[in-house]
Amino acid sequence: MSPLLTVQGVWKSFEGNPVLRGLDLQVNQHQAVVLIGASGSGKSTLLRCINGLDSVDAGTIWLHDADTKLEISALNADLDAIRRRIGIVFQSYNLFPHLSVLQNITLAPRKVLHRGNKEAEQVAMSLLERFGLADKAAQFPDRLSGGQAQRVAIVRALAMEPELLLFDEITSALDPQLVGEVLATVQDLKHDGLTFVMATHEMQFANQVADLVCFLHEGRVLETGSPEQVFGHPQQPATQSFLARVRLSG
Repeated sequence: MSPLLTVQGVWKSFEGNPVLRGLDLQVNQHQAVVLIGASGSGKSTLLRCINGLDSVDAGTIWLHDADTKLEISALNADLDAIRRRIGIVFQSYNLFPHLSVLQNITLAPRKVLHRGNKEAEQVAMSLLERFGLADKAAQFPDRLSGGQAQRVAIVRALAMEPELLLFDEITSALDPQLVGEVLATVQDLKHDGLTFVMATHEMQFANQVADLVCFLHEGRVLETGSPEQVFGHPQQPATQSFLARVRLSG
């Protein structure tokens, strides 16, 4: 598989406190990469740097295509071009409360991709129908359950037809009974071959969906491998300790 994203030697600090410490990561096309690790290990910061929401202090991030590399970490990076190709879904949904579901989904395709209203709405309705949300098109976000709102946020990202999708702890704000419907949506996207990077505390789901599991510890990818390798035979003591704590708490 050819690489779609390369993160090399990335450092990021906030108020002098390093969060990412020379982190390396490669994501191949059609690969599902799952980030695990304790809170504060750098998962969310890494995703924000990949999308250009946070700048990096050192190191490079590249988004590849057939012939060239787009440097996301460059000071003069075209962030609009980057975000047309990389979508991100947050734990807090971030839907516009004054817009209907349909308006939330069609806004970026109309404004950024310059699609006509009819085309944008057709794409949006097709996605809503696929994920069982067509009857919510005219609703406003405050009329949705948490699971529905998160799935709408995923649909909104998909409407931009991203090459890479980032999921930042998308189930952590949900009641336990709503987690399953959101994870089922991600599972469907995995079957479609969508390339994504997902930060999650859902270890069982990570074991099911990931092609590659990356354990982050103190701002670095300390251990990486298949789910069978990382969950079944972790090599690093920090990985073993983290997984033991998660299993005990679960």
